[in-house]
Amino acid sequence: MATTLYDFTLAPSPRRARILLAEKGIAHETVQVDLTKAEQLGDAYKAINPSCTVPALKLDSGTVLTENIGIAAWADAIKPEPALLGSTPEEKGLVLSWNARIEFEGFMPIAEVLRNTSKGMVGRALPGPLDLPQIPELAARGAQRLTRFFDMLNERLKGRDFVAIDRYSFADITALVCVDFAKWVKHEPKPEHADLLRWHAAASARPSAKA
Repeated sequence: MATTLYDFTLAPSPRRARILLAEKGIAHETVQVDLTKAEQLGDAYKAINPSCTVPALKLDSGTVLTENIGIAAWADAIKPEPALLGSTPEEKGLVLSWNARIEFEGFMPIAEVLRNTSKGMVGRALPGPLDLPQIPELAARGAQRLTRFFDMLNERLKGRDFVAIDRYSFADITALVCVDFAKWVKHEPKPEHADLLRWHAAASARPSAKA
């Protein structure tokens, strides 16, 4: 049984998995789960991932990993180089800390704006099997948080080529996808975010960014 990535090309979360697997050079098959047709809510996909989210990575053993951080941990364990979660205890702590911060301060605000304003997500304010109503106030809060997120990331990247440690890591993958995802809600780094823009151009130029 081949390792299989359940993907949806347009969605940001599975893009993180694709970039990770490309950086690692891990061969896998791909199955597209069309979120626009709600295929993630169908019985066939629920049997693979009851959380009804993508990505999901089905391993040769039949085990299914449904979170990007779990996929990254598995990938670093089976193929230690490049060590995208860091090599030393200090590096591992920094990568995981920055990855969590980007998810909380970047991805979460984007999701708050998108899922609480999109007409296509009325009644679907959170991913997963539950139907939940939109809350407009969360969208306003998310927009404010995004402005602060770009400022914070730009400050972190002053004099640095990478987000967490002195080489490319999973935190850079998460940050790249997050900055690109923000365009969905009409938020982008401004000209004054010069260090963030410099880093983004370099990260976008990596072959894996096209995965």
